[in-house]
Amino acid sequence: MRSCGEGCFEGKAYTDFIKEAEGLKSTLRTAWTAEGRQESTAEHSWRLALFAGVLCREFPELDREKVLMMCLVHDLGERYSGDISAVLRPDAEDKLNQERADVQRICRFLPEGGAGDEVAGLWEEYSRGITPEARFVKALDKAETIIQHSQGRNPAGFDYGFNLNYGTEYFDRDQRLETLRGLVDAETRKRMETEGKQNNGCAKDR
Repeated sequence: MRSCGEGCFEGKAYTDFIKEAEGLKSTLRTAWTAEGRQESTAEHSWRLALFAGVLCREFPELDREKVLMMCLVHDLGERYSGDISAVLRPDAEDKLNQERADVQRICRFLPEGGAGDEVAGLWEEYSRGITPEARFVKALDKAETIIQHSQGRNPAGFDYGFNLNYGTEYFDRDQRLETLRGLVDAETRKRMETEGKQNNGCAKDR
């Protein structure tokens, strides 16, 4: 999308972008709600943004606006190619390149040199995971996912143990995040224990 010049409001570009992003409401993740419905990427991104928005008060050194926008755009790369679960251990470089291409594709709906560049730039910053804001969002992205797994009514044989090592590198430089991770992991272990007892009970009933 080309810019129409200074002072020109390209309203249609923004509505076209939002209509294109609607597809994320139908992009399903390997996570289930407490009612047993499979979660969408849009739902995950919304709760991640809510999580970051309230928790950011405890991290005054961060740029809260950047954090919130990064949460909202971090999974735009799933719009066309879908979500690939980390449990499947996809090739990291191939996954990154595909998501980058998809982000560039959807950003073409936005005005060139403005919002499109901003969204693509925030996605790149998140993907690199180097800046304080990116590391914070990376950590909460993992935490929100794991919390959902602990809350969800998941299919039989769900791999909770994978979560105990998932994304731990994003929590280890900050005591506040380490504390948060401890709480999240405790919930995972509790869910594993509960599932184990239920499975043992089912086995005895056979």
